[in-house]
Amino acid sequence: MRLVLVGPPGAGKGTQAQFIAAQYDVPQVSTGDIFRANVGQGTPLGLEAKRYMDAGELVPDSVTIAMVEDRLLQDDAAKGFLLDGFPRNVAQAEVLDTMLHQAGTALDVVLELVVDDEEVVRR
Repeated sequence: MRLVLVGPPGAGKGTQAQFIAAQYDVPQVSTGDIFRANVGQGTPLGLEAKRYMDAGELVPDSVTIAMVEDRLLQDDAAKGFLLDGFPRNVAQAEVLDTMLHQAGTALDVVLELVVDDEEVVRR
């Protein structure tokens, strides 16, 4: 099962992702987790991302995409995955589509969590 979970910050993506990933026995692939792992391990991509994060800037798509692609190539993601926090924009979605097409696979489900703006602000 290959799933993408989208929605605004505070919508509960991370909470739902844990439950869904466990039910389908696939890894939860979170960009936040990927950033922390790469930075913690001192990988070249992690060091590059850290420069942006330390400056209070967004990590560029090129770095984010490279980290996600590397993560999806790991053995535990071969049978499926749940993406949490990726893609965040059209460019990332297009690259994901290309990556999956090149791998000869496709997404099974995209779930959008819809939450009222007031609730997102409250959370």
